Amino acid sequence: MNQPHTVSLDINGHALSLETGKVAKQADGAVVVRFGGTMVLATCVASKTAREGQDFFPLTVEYRERAYAGGRIPGGYFKREGAPVKKETLTSRLIDRPIRPLFPEGFKNEVQVICLVVSGDQENDPDVLAMNGASAALCLSGIPFDGPVGAVRVGQVDGQFVVNPTTEQKNASTLELVIAGTEDAVLMVEAGAKEVPEETMLEAIAFGHEQCKKLVRIQKDLAGRAAKPRWQFDPNAGRDPGLQARVRELAQAKLAEALATPDKHARAKAVHHVFDEVWAALGADESKKGQAQAAFEAAESAELRRMILDQNTRLDGRKPNEIRPITIETAYLPRAHGSSLFTRGETQALVSATLGTKSDEQKIEALEGESYRHFLMHYNFPSFSVGEVRRFGSPSRRDIGHGALAERAVEAVLPAKEDFPYTIRVVSDILESNGSSSMATVCGASLALMDAGVPLKSHVAGIAMGLIKEGDRFGILTDIMGAEDHFGDMDFKVAGTDKGVTALQMDIKIKGVSLAVMRTALQNAREARMVVLGKMREALEKPRPELSPYAPRFVTIKIRTEKIREIIGPGGKVIRGIQEQTGTKIDVEDDGRVTVFAPDSAAVQKAVAIIQDICREVELDRIYLGKVKKIVEFGAFVEVIPNTEGLLHISQIAENRIRSVQDVLTEGDEVLVKVIEIDGNGKMRLSRKIALRDQPALADKEKIKNPNAANPPRA
Repeated sequence: MNQPHTVSLDINGHALSLETGKVAKQADGAVVVRFGGTMVLATCVASKTAREGQDFFPLTVEYRERAYAGGRIPGGYFKREGAPVKKETLTSRLIDRPIRPLFPEGFKNEVQVICLVVSGDQENDPDVLAMNGASAALCLSGIPFDGPVGAVRVGQVDGQFVVNPTTEQKNASTLELVIAGTEDAVLMVEAGAKEVPEETMLEAIAFGHEQCKKLVRIQKDLAGRAAKPRWQFDPNAGRDPGLQARVRELAQAKLAEALATPDKHARAKAVHHVFDEVWAALGADESKKGQAQAAFEAAESAELRRMILDQNTRLDGRKPNEIRPITIETAYLPRAHGSSLFTRGETQALVSATLGTKSDEQKIEALEGESYRHFLMHYNFPSFSVGEVRRFGSPSRRDIGHGALAERAVEAVLPAKEDFPYTIRVVSDILESNGSSSMATVCGASLALMDAGVPLKSHVAGIAMGLIKEGDRFGILTDIMGAEDHFGDMDFKVAGTDKGVTALQMDIKIKGVSLAVMRTALQNAREARMVVLGKMREALEKPRPELSPYAPRFVTIKIRTEKIREIIGPGGKVIRGIQEQTGTKIDVEDDGRVTVFAPDSAAVQKAVAIIQDICREVELDRIYLGKVKKIVEFGAFVEVIPNTEGLLHISQIAENRIRSVQDVLTEGDEVLVKVIEIDGNGKMRLSRKIALRDQPALADKEKIKNPNAANPPRA
């Protein structure tokens, strides 16, 4: 029977603990991670045998946040958790990326990792806890896994690095970096930043890796106490070494020629033709074709890597630090608010920007509660972009991940919402792809937003770096293509301005890279980024001075918070009436900011005038043309400005004495009045006789029942 075991480590003033043997004991591995009031249950289970004919490693990672963890009941009709939200999808990817390269080559058993957030204190983010829990569960399970992996989040507050910052610290941070690694090397980095210099980013990675090492050590401690026996696995079982050697011998020379074809599709066709020739020459049984294809792909990878390391030449003839040709067209879509067509080599992104109002914001339900996003970035990768036939459906995890990376990259240069109160949606449709489509999205998004007239602080460009490493020899590649990503050892995406980095994402296929390699990659990425930024400025130097004619116009005014309810009206009656009358959309903030949106400026000004009229303040000793709202025995209540009334006493209606108010006034009459008193409660006393005495020339403006009875003869 499993016995409970716990290990812990102090991080940022809290104890991070890993506990096993108490819950979920029928899983191959199960760990509860606690940090503050946040708890994550991480489990893993693997099939004992691989599926017949399986030619890939079927690892699936699922991260879910239970609503009860934050003391909430889910919204929607069914009142239960549904499809994964964006945060859950992105965290599933965060967990998957560092653990996947640590399974041995050739292991094809299905593995499922499930992480459930069962308690959330709204202060400590559970995502990095799930990353550590998944690694620890795998190390305990006996499944072949070359971990453990430690993971932390690094922030920078007041110039100091903070590990696993709280929600409050994250809000004040200029950097948010998630890093995962072993004791020896970094495996994965994901970061968003506010134009942080490359050297600062490297320092943050080094700082984070030191914290990761501590988490690796406590996982090893836990595994030493409670791990199950490791499964027996022979990566060479079932392989035919003779077949592999024969494939290499037959393919090597022909592959060198085929891979030298610059065009992607022509090269793929040439490589396919070489395989057909090799397969025919082998004369092997059809059952060996899968092994032959695997051996051929290994030979293709070896030849690509040899070209780069030995000849300093890439598949399309470029040198390692060369960027593919770039072409840019802005305002490509005539009716979009802003658009760009960004093409780099054989990768092309059509990016559009749309401006909306507050009602277009996205509502987010999370453990921390409800929030709203006014900047949305969506990335789509249709199958035609790579000349394939695939199911056309909802966004994949890859689509969501690439969109989130581009969103982080561009968000750093957006204007403050107070200055530009639009909801902004950017959509990137990839029309062609041969690597680095997410970075093409970053460049295209920057251009589309400027084309829409969004006042970005500066352009943002992105570049994808690659790595080929054999022993101590390595080559850093700038602006990698699809094949270089597939056969290479690293995909290192860097986005930023000329001042610094705004987003970074690194995935490693080998067992980590050193800081020296990352320093070279970051420096080369910066040099390439400067070139791309120059091309972008040539196409569109700065944001257009005017918004698209199809974008809504807006004006923001400030009113007293006490007046908000008057603008809204009972049940929203007043604000709906203004919107219907003027054809506008009106957003009212709790601090008294009112933003009016409309298709044209005239409608905006009309709505603003109505709002200002409602919010006007009555001034003492000022004369108004008011409307009689109610007649009483002792006088009349007159609306001086909309929704603000004062008492016109019977003695103040005329110079001469009148017997009855109805002899002079009826409801609906327009009458000149002067405000003669406003008491401490805001109640007003009005006088018509003083108003006419002070301004007799205004008497003609009145529209009352019996002006002769109300006015004495004029001299």
